[in-house]
Amino acid sequence: MLVPPPTPARRRVPRILVPDSVWVYWEGHPYCDISRVRDLSSSGLFLETRLRKSQGDRLLLHFLVQEGQIRVEGSVMHSNVGQGLGLKLHSLTPNDLPQFDALLSRLRTSAAPLRADLA
Repeated sequence: MLVPPPTPARRRVPRILVPDSVWVYWEGHPYCDISRVRDLSSSGLFLETRLRKSQGDRLLLHFLVQEGQIRVEGSVMHSNVGQGLGLKLHSLTPNDLPQFDALLSRLRTSAAPLRADLA
């Protein structure tokens, strides 16, 4: 019997499950909030919030992490009411790139990749 090939993952870059220690301050008219980051990759993240945003809304994120200042702009790809927002990351300032890479490196060593069926 032939076994069908596995379905490809939705994401090109796998996300990393993030411990409770990664938070962001985010701004997106008319809201601003501090939220826990649930998963993260170099191209996107999911942040926990009860606030509602629409697909396509732009947010400015400020990571509150030990690596230092990390500012990035993202857009809402999906919103799970009462759970949070899935964001695609767009622009990271060149000055913040080393800190973002250091954050991803630290998280990779302490967390497992997020399985596609949990995303």
